[in-house]
Amino acid sequence: MKLSKSEVEHVAWLARLELTEDEKDSLTAHLNRIMENFEALQRLDTENVEPTSHSMPVQNVFREDVAGTCLSVEAAVSNGPDSRDGYFIVPQVVEM
Repeated sequence: MKLSKSEVEHVAWLARLELTEDEKDSLTAHLNRIMENFEALQRLDTENVEPTSHSMPVQNVFREDVAGTCLSVEAAVSNGPDSRDGYFIVPQVVEM
């Protein structure tokens, strides 16, 4: 399957991308090379290949989720540079 330049322009329009003519030409060629790679993969015989979600065996390495002791509010906010009434004080980042 070959993508045409008009198809690339249409997808760019849908994505609200403004592309130069050089970018359209370059992307058309690049996407067609990617499509050729997918076509080559589709020709592979995978009849006896077991489906996997990972290339290597994966096991759960996380600890069991159990409730433990928590820090007090005072201990938690004591690690911050500034706190007041149990809250971290941070600089305002949104202008009003």
